[in-house]
Amino acid sequence: MMRAIISEAKWLTLTASVTITLTLISAYAVKRKWNRLTSKIAELEASLKSCSDKCASERQGRIRAQQALRKELTLSQPNPETCFPMTPIGVVRSCFSTRNGTPRQPLLVPLARASLVFNTTRVPPPSLEGLTDYSHCWILYVFHLNTDLDKLWKHPSHSGFKAKVRVPRLKGGRMGVFATRSPHRPCPIGLTVAKVEAVQGNMILLSGVDLVDGTPVLDVKPYLPYCDSIQEATVPNWLMEDNLLSVASVRFSEDFTSALENCWKMAERSSLYASPGEFQSLIKQVLSWDIRSVSQRIRPHDTLLKKENNELLANTSNVDEYQDETTSVHDREQNALNSNEVIYQLILEGLDVSYRIDHNGNVDVEKVSIPTVFDNTANSCNYLTWKDKLR
Repeated sequence: MMRAIISEAKWLTLTASVTITLTLISAYAVKRKWNRLTSKIAELEASLKSCSDKCASERQGRIRAQQALRKELTLSQPNPETCFPMTPIGVVRSCFSTRNGTPRQPLLVPLARASLVFNTTRVPPPSLEGLTDYSHCWILYVFHLNTDLDKLWKHPSHSGFKAKVRVPRLKGGRMGVFATRSPHRPCPIGLTVAKVEAVQGNMILLSGVDLVDGTPVLDVKPYLPYCDSIQEATVPNWLMEDNLLSVASVRFSEDFTSALENCWKMAERSSLYASPGEFQSLIKQVLSWDIRSVSQRIRPHDTLLKKENNELLANTSNVDEYQDETTSVHDREQNALNSNEVIYQLILEGLDVSYRIDHNGNVDVEKVSIPTVFDNTANSCNYLTWKDKLR
């Protein structure tokens, strides 16, 4: 019995020794592994720091090189202190073929549509990702059809820049250019807001636009109501007369609808509108505002008077006789005012719309026709392109 107990004790002692030995060996192995990991981490951290320092140094060098290059490029320009590298990133394909008829402010004509087509070499399509989550966007553009753009290349002392411009709501009265949204500015840059209807590839479909076809675009930014809409903003009293530029009525002639349907057979392939009826609604919205220039509203028949005066000057040598004839022309001008002899033209999507407006502000749309030169080829920005994406 005693011998068995001693044997068991020896076995337990041996087992304990083996267990302790194995534990020590395992602990040693873990420690060695930990030391190796610690050493490896330290090496990686040192390598990462070295790479970061190298990248930072390269970045600083790249920045310095870019700054030096920009300086040299700027110095090579005619006016190095005022030259900045800007170029249009896209162009507008609008329903407004000419400046005449283009709304004076955005969103006045909800049906006014335009497709903004980006240059994919500068603006890849992924740049537009997420824009459809916004209802509206800001557009920075160039007033490329200004007749006084040549002044920008002249020295300021010879530019003839006008500090005051005529304001439609002031009936021709003048106001400082920076108190207006006149396109004739020291820098011909425009800012407008439009509704985002859809995005496809490198194009945005917009509505409520006040942009003429071919407008170069510099930038697009999302409209943010929380900071772009200022509730306590105030404006001058002369801007509060909302009905000053609105017309009394817009009426279409009996033959207009059938004439438009005939024109539509050629126009629909390039149109941003679904039907002749929708296009006619566009015409009505555009002409619901008096789109005539200030001078046309103040002297609506001045063109007619000048034409007849020139004819009289060419055929009259006696001054007194000319004065009598001028009075006669003035009388005819007044008669023309009553009989609505002046016909105005509105070009929308290449179609020529003729209308009259009387002294009470009633607009009579008489006819629509296709100009002699009309491109009826299919347009990649037409309604069919967008119909499945419209909201």
